[in-house]
Amino acid sequence: MPTVPKLQKQTFGARIADELRRSIFAGEIAPGSALIETALASQFGVSRGPLREAIRQLIDEGLLVQVPFTGTHVVELSEQAVREIYSLRTTLETFAFRLAWDRRDAEFANELKARQAALIDAIDLGDELECIRRELDLHSLVYETANHQILLEVWNGLKGKLQLYWASHHMAHGRRGPRRDSHDSFLDAALGDDLPAMEAEIETHMRLGSETTERFLKDRNQTA
Repeated sequence: MPTVPKLQKQTFGARIADELRRSIFAGEIAPGSALIETALASQFGVSRGPLREAIRQLIDEGLLVQVPFTGTHVVELSEQAVREIYSLRTTLETFAFRLAWDRRDAEFANELKARQAALIDAIDLGDELECIRRELDLHSLVYETANHQILLEVWNGLKGKLQLYWASHHMAHGRRGPRRDSHDSFLDAALGDDLPAMEAEIETHMRLGSETTERFLKDRNQTA
């Protein structure tokens, strides 16, 4: 378990959740690891109450899972899980763009560019956690625009596992956060006039990412 600094009391819950996320995404708390509340409370210098609040938040986000009789663990991301995430994301995002295509307007274009700029700022800062948040925010726009509440709920429910996937994807490439140009073709297609080209961009983007991350996880599991 990593050593972490004691936190200011007024920021207990949010700061604990952020620090646990950072440790999980950095691989300092390995997938499948059990979280020991007494040890974490001592490391953070907090009581069990705010710690449990943070753990509940990460369970809701899909980063942690409670296993009967064994406690709370970091979710494991297998090669099969990566394939399933990618296939589901391809289907969901394609559907979202079909619904949103005729709803795109100047406000959509400006917001998409603003979210892309925010992601690039996080990349330039080398802030892994903020990169993941901004990347989720960028991809969320089409779901917000699609005007389909159940689709949006499914997307929000997938975000926790996506955060783990993106952290693994970045480690697979040996960097903190995506490349600065990683979404350039995505933006070009999303702001263009060719829906089939947008659908092809989604499929290619997802397939290449899946292949890289699966190889990384396979190699890590073989050397574990």
